[in-house]
Amino acid sequence: MGNRLEDRTAIVTGAAQGIGAVYARALAAEGASITIADRLDGSELAREIRNGGGRAQAVETDVTDSRSVEAMVESTLEAFGRIDVLVNNAAIFGSLRAKPFDQIDLDEWDLVMRVNVRGAFQCATAAVPAMRENGCGRIINISSGTIFKGTPFFLHYLSSKGAIWAMTRGLAREVGGDGITVNTIAPGYTASEAVLSDEKTWHMVRESMNSSRAIQRDQLPEDLTGSVVFLASDDSAFITGQCIVVDGGSAVN
Repeated sequence: MGNRLEDRTAIVTGAAQGIGAVYARALAAEGASITIADRLDGSELAREIRNGGGRAQAVETDVTDSRSVEAMVESTLEAFGRIDVLVNNAAIFGSLRAKPFDQIDLDEWDLVMRVNVRGAFQCATAAVPAMRENGCGRIINISSGTIFKGTPFFLHYLSSKGAIWAMTRGLAREVGGDGITVNTIAPGYTASEAVLSDEKTWHMVRESMNSSRAIQRDQLPEDLTGSVVFLASDDSAFITGQCIVVDGGSAVN
């Protein structure tokens, strides 16, 4: 285990499985205490981290419910005494299916916005007061490389992740004076559990996606952990309002 995040506490939303779980493991490996916040049961991952010598708890959390988000923050403060890092990872993607914009059901549009955008907003709103008390904090929002490419047939997802990038820049201006940084990671199409579960789509887009990259291979969840740890640590203390695109050079801006 490393020590770049020793004595720090991180909340990772949507961390019971998939990429969120990979983020949680990486932050714990650097010494952070972890709250695994998810609607799914994250107790097994919390146990894994504790068995490895780390500190972790799982808190059932619905990021669309303000009371649930407030309970997540209260539980973290009770367990670990502070909040230093918030990774806004919870989002709807894997269950979405490609379709023209005029075939997107309004209820599905609203659900994507409620989870992907309002959820991140509510978590930041709830966590910032504890960060202000510390005089520092790190908010890491997860956007998507699709916003730089105009990827078609997922307009609700694309729009939600574009909003996350805009939210990052605005929020960074508002909380910078409190010693809080706000940054975004924009992953490319990643071979996560959710993506691999849809074998038909995976095989259909994998070759074209990899050929679009300067580094022509599958993107793995572990390719994202270096950026998350960097943005959570003091190494990025003077970086805010920025977006790191991690996609092997597919979207080169």
